[in-house]
Amino acid sequence: MTQNSKPGAQNPPEPLVSVVIVNWNGAHYLPTCLDSLRAQTYPHLEVIVADNASTDGSQALIRADYPEVTLIALSENRGFTGGNNAGITASRGEIVILLNNDTEAAPDWVAEVVATFARHPEAGLVASKMLLFDRRDTLHTAGDYYRLDGLPGNRGVWQRDEGQYDREEYVFGACGGALAVRRAVLDQIGLLDDDFFFSAEDVDFAWRAQLAGWRCVYAPSAVVYHHLAATGGDVTASYYNGRNFIYVLAKDYPADLFRRHWRQVLGRQARIAWEALRAWRGEAARARLRGIIAGLCGLPKMLRKRRAVQAMRRVPLAYLESILTRPEDV
Repeated sequence: MTQNSKPGAQNPPEPLVSVVIVNWNGAHYLPTCLDSLRAQTYPHLEVIVADNASTDGSQALIRADYPEVTLIALSENRGFTGGNNAGITASRGEIVILLNNDTEAAPDWVAEVVATFARHPEAGLVASKMLLFDRRDTLHTAGDYYRLDGLPGNRGVWQRDEGQYDREEYVFGACGGALAVRRAVLDQIGLLDDDFFFSAEDVDFAWRAQLAGWRCVYAPSAVVYHHLAATGGDVTASYYNGRNFIYVLAKDYPADLFRRHWRQVLGRQARIAWEALRAWRGEAARARLRGIIAGLCGLPKMLRKRRAVQAMRRVPLAYLESILTRPEDV
């Protein structure tokens, strides 16, 4: 009996946690990732790998060496969003955690995520502390921020981890590489948006959760090591960042917030486009420009989705300004 329990009272059962991993030709990463999940101290765990039609033997490896893993063998590459959505749909957990295939989780990672949710019933999302796999004293993200001018980012990226992000606190969102979410949130706001395919889908998801009234808590004790940019490349990321940052603005950025900060928002997008134009000889810069054009062409689709997203809003303007980051503070 714990000190806080009453005679005859039973502690609530520990929730089932589903870890969903999207894989595409990542057989060289999977053993490290899956072995770290085998070593978790939390007992009520199911692991699901959604494989995006890999051709490198990933599926055979999972079937042969990890029979406890539920393998969803997709017939085509559905991207990060489509793969995760397939895994989420198949999952049974009260808590669902999206985890990149190129990661290694600390043994108490899941237990710390569950404990954070238990401490914060108002939280719909939990963000882990992600450190670089090969430089474990260097941060990838301590939760994610979103700036008032429409630019998302990782808190602490590339900084040496010296305890400056060791406080449990509210943040805007969680990096999709280790994003924990309550089932209740998924039931309310839906899955990842398949139109994003790759990049900023976690930003869109955080916006929808925040607008619906769910908090995101950063848990510094929940640690994951990540091969940053091991999957996807500069050109791929540049294209999807260029497109999807515009998608997020069109779909999620509230009108009353835009009326206050439209100069910053439009100015930031103009600077991004100008910097890409100046560097147009570079392949990544040209990809960014193509992405910006694709984002503008996709505005009608995102504006149609916007109506449903904004209709879910339950929080005032003052709250939104309190959780967003001013450009000068980054």
